[in-house]
Formats: sequence, C-alpha cells, structure tokens
Amino acid sequence: MLTGLKIENIAVIESAELEFDSGLNVLTGETGAGKSIIIDSINAVLGERTSRELIRTGAESARVFASFADAGKAVEAVLERNDIEPQPDGTLVLSRSLSASGRNSCRVNGCPVTVSVLREIGSGLINIHGQHDGQALLMPERHCGFIDSLAENSALRAEYKAVFTQLVAVKRKLDSLYDSRDEKEANRSFLDFQINELTAADVHIGEREALNKEKELLLNGSKVMKALGGAYAALGGESGVAVGAEECAALLESAAKFYPEAEEAAKTMRGLAYELADCAAGVRDLAEGFEYNPERLSQIDERLDALYRISMKYGAREEDILAKLESLKKERAEIEISGELIAELEQELYALSDKIKILSARLTESRMKAAAEFEKRVAEELEFLDMPKVRFVVDRKPTALTSKGADSVEFLISANPGQEPRPIAKTASGGELSRIMLAIKNVLSDKDDVGTLIFDEIDTGVSGSAAEKIALKLSQVSRGRQVICVTHLARIAAQADRHMKIEKTVRDGGTFTRVSPLSFDERAAEIARITAGGSVTALQRRQRKCSSMLKKRRRKCDEIRSLHRNKC
Repeated sequence: MLTGLKIENIAVIESAELEFDSGLNVLTGETGAGKSIIIDSINAVLGERTSRELIRTGAESARVFASFADAGKAVEAVLERNDIEPQPDGTLVLSRSLSASGRNSCRVNGCPVTVSVLREIGSGLINIHGQHDGQALLMPERHCGFIDSLAENSALRAEYKAVFTQLVAVKRKLDSLYDSRDEKEANRSFLDFQINELTAADVHIGEREALNKEKELLLNGSKVMKALGGAYAALGGESGVAVGAEECAALLESAAKFYPEAEEAAKTMRGLAYELADCAAGVRDLAEGFEYNPERLSQIDERLDALYRISMKYGAREEDILAKLESLKKERAEIEISGELIAELEQELYALSDKIKILSARLTESRMKAAAEFEKRVAEELEFLDMPKVRFVVDRKPTALTSKGADSVEFLISANPGQEPRPIAKTASGGELSRIMLAIKNVLSDKDDVGTLIFDEIDTGVSGSAAEKIALKLSQVSRGRQVICVTHLARIAAQADRHMKIEKTVRDGGTFTRVSPLSFDERAAEIARITAGGSVTALQRRQRKCSSMLKKRRRKCDEIRSLHRNKC
C-alpha cells in the first residue's frame, strides 16, 4: 500500500507531500490543476519511462519519493534477489532523481539500483489504469493478455515463448543452411575437380626454383663438360699442374737430403702436390658424373609448364597454391558437415515442433476455459455498472503459431438485445469503454498481490446512474486493496475514505500546485464545487446540502457495500 508521496520540482509542482490511507483515496481539482502530474510522478518513481521535460522550469533536478507498507511477497523476492535490506519498520521507500543533463538516480531503501530493477519492484506495488488505458480494449492484439491473466498463464506462456523462440531460431538456421547447401551442392563437382587437379599437380615449395636451376645447367651442359675436361687436363694431364707439382716435390726432396735448407720447401711442395692430385681426381669425378640428358630437359620444361598453368589459376607462389588446396578441401568438408548439421537441426526441429504443439494446445485449452469464466464475470460486473443489456463475448479463433500461441482473441459486445456482438472498437462509446475496463480490472484484481490500484479519470464520458455505479464499484474494490482515484465526479468523491484537493496558483510570475487533504467541511465544499460547476449561486446553494448528503451517502453506501459483498 502506498502510504506517502513526496514530489519536488515536477512540472508545476515545486514541492508537495501526499499521505494516503487504505480504502478509497480521491484526488479532485479543476482541469489543469496538476492531477495528471501526480500520476506522472508516481509513474516516474515506479521506474517507468520519463523525460527531462518533466523537470520544473528553472530547476536543475527533480525528485520523487514514495513509501509503501506491506509490499507483498513478490516484491520481497525482488529485494532479496538484489541484496536490498528491508527497513527496520518494514517500510519500503523508493526514490528517483531526474537531472536536466538526462542522468537518473534510483534508490530503494537508500540502495542504488538500476531503472529496470526499480521498474520490476514498482510493477509489484501499483497497478495504474490511466486515462488512455481503455484504448487497450480497442486493440484486439491486447485482449488475449486479459484472458491469460485470469487463467494465470504467465508460467505456461513463458515456457511456450521460450520453446517458440528456439523453434524460430532453428528454422532460421536451417533455412540459411538449406540455401548455403544448395549453393554449395551446385559447386560440389567443380570443387572436386579443383581438388583433384591440385592434388595431381603435387606442388612442392621450392620446386620451381630447383627446376629452373637444373634447366639452366642442362642448357649449358656442353660448356660445363668442356670446362671440366679442360680443367682436368690442366691438372691431371701428362703435362698437367699436378704432375709438375709431383716432379717438383720429388726434386726438392732429393736436394733436401744434402741441403737441409731445402727441406721446408720440399714439404710445402709435397703438400701442394697431394692437394693438386686430389683436386684433379675431384674434377675427374665431376666430369664423369655429369650427365647431359636432352630427355630430362624436356621433362623439366613439361613440369614447369604444368606449374605455370596451375599458378595462373590458383596463385603465383607454391605457398598460395597449397593454401588454395587446403581452402578447397575445407569448403568441401563443410558440405559434408553442413549435411550432418542439417540432419541434427531437422531432428531438433521435429522435437521442438512436437513440444510447441503440446504447449499450444495447453494454452488454448486454458484460454477457452478462462474465456467462459471471463465472459460470465465481466457480464456480472457490467450489469452492476448499469450496463445490464450489454452482451459481452470473448471471440477466440485458431491461428497459425505465433509468439503468444495459436489463438486470436477479440472482445465483442452487443449493446442492445437482438443485435449480434460486434468488436468493441466499432461499438463501445467512451463511457462504455471506461466501465468495461473497470469491470475487467475488478475481475482480474485477485490475480496478483499488487496492493494499490490507481484509476486516472476512469469516469470519463459517464454520468448519472452509471457514475453512481462506478463510484460504488470503486468503493467496493477499495475494501480489498488500496484504491487511488483521480476524478471529476462528485459521486466518486463522495465515496472517498480520504479526499485530497489539487489547486493551482500563480505567484510572483510562476505557477505552483498545492495538494491538501480536506476536512469534512472542506469535502462538502469541494463536492459542491464539482456538482455546481462555475456558478457561485449554485455553489452556495449546493454547499448547504453537501454536509448532510455526505453523512447520508456514507451510511447508504456502507449498506450497499455490505449487501453486495453478501451477494458476491
């Protein structure tokens, strides 16, 4: 239950403090006094989307504080999940600061929280029915949500939506794989051809360079042979250097026998003779080992030509060609993997399809059962709200699977006997929409533990007996939970357990709004003002009657409430 609201620098409200009681709390005031600003402030502190335009002109920031008693188990669970300690007295305090720079500061019991956490907590504290909420009745896509609320399908819908989301994701992935597979299948034979061509080419890194060197050697084979032959002749021939060195070494060794000074020269020459002999043998081996094969040259040319053709198609370097081969093999393997993945996903799709059908059928069954109850209970509420001849119908039709199930739900009404029910959007007036929404709100009121209901001008477009019934219904609802109502109707104001007046004044060139609780006599004056409109004479005449009227009405209302409770 909302116990207090403090507003600072919101629109025309510089500062205001409101205290609320259990039962029916009513806010009245002239048009433009700031009643909607109160609702905007409550929405802000509940974490709803807001704008810096809400900040009072000339102020740098705005703040809203709201205190609650008996928050409920759902809210307590959120607090525990976010490690928010309760207040010693059990009071829950929400606050939100708005700055002109666009920054928000949200706190719960003094602990900083995100706007999303504030919104989650707020949703469990207050349910606001705004001036335009009746427009939801004009949108058939919203009607199924009302039925689900009565059926308490939130868990089932969450399970269904999770499976549906999986199903859609698998379908999209499969469609993508199908398209990719079809494209790749069309290229399968070409891929195989390329892989076979590159595999057969048997390219090796450095092969082309080695072949070019070998080709150059073969092209110059005669020169090489001639040079090797000449070199061997110069070294190892009959008059070659090696022979001369051997003779020179022998002569020096002969001289050294008698002339020791020649011994060093003899040793040096003997070493040279051995090296020259080894060199001559090596040159001989080179000459004998060199093969000049014209057929090999032809083979090299063929291989280089093949490598050139491959390089023109797949890359200039051997590294590029080999990389291309690996890429083609990977792409080819992906076709096989894609086929396996498709098979797995198809199996998953079948399983999800079976599961979604079961969940969809459970949702449909639950909705059909709830729809019958919903029709009956809304009709009872409408009868009490002075709409006894209205026939209310929940029209459910099967549809293709959507994120909400396989049901299309639309509310139909027939305003007069003998007329076929038609969509609310085409039939209901503004006043009828208000009463239908109030009826629905009352039917669904026991489906959550939200302690506070706020009705912002639910009396729009109604008067007379209908207004009287709305007033009694609001009073009835307030016996089970706190109700806060912004109204222009005296009949509703007269039912209030607590009545506050919103007034707008102009001071020092600025506009200010004040919220004041009304005493018994002040209530009588305010109700007289609402009833009499702008006429001073009528106001004076009416005010003299309102005090006694309030007392009588309170006694009468208590009796009606008691009778109605017994009936229910």
